[in-house]
Amino acid sequence: MNELVLPNDTNTLNNLMGGRLLHWMDIAAAISAQKHCNSIVVTASVDNVSFKQPIKLGDVVTIEAKVTRSFNTSVEVRLDVWAENVPTANRVKSNEAYYTFVAVDQTGTKHVPVLQPETEEETELYEGALRRRQLRLVLAGKMAAGDATELIALFAKSESNTK
Repeated sequence: MNELVLPNDTNTLNNLMGGRLLHWMDIAAAISAQKHCNSIVVTASVDNVSFKQPIKLGDVVTIEAKVTRSFNTSVEVRLDVWAENVPTANRVKSNEAYYTFVAVDQTGTKHVPVLQPETEEETELYEGALRRRQLRLVLAGKMAAGDATELIALFAKSESNTK
């Protein structure tokens, strides 16, 4: 998805307002999730979004959204945000985030199609999605920390590597 940063999108420093970027990211992620699910989706969570580089008035914002994994009724979508100053051809990565969506229909939640990773990068994102999901659930109080087996295994592995 591409957007041009116009004066109405900026703050008094002529930087893109964070809320506007989050809105655009939510739209791009929802489109990606809806295409995968072939269903309406609703935003369930947004992981930490860090603003690494300011996006300036007149920049072209490119948002790349990709489903990284599907679960029973939800999908995780990774977003990468790029800002480009067209006259100078300077392109920088500004943000990245993970959004989670739940597929819904008239009767409530809906099962979503399985996602099969095809490349090495897709496999890495796919495997990491389970750990990120467990962390989200623990932080939201929907899963006991002791039940987060993937996170426990990750910390046990990193602890054994430091010894």
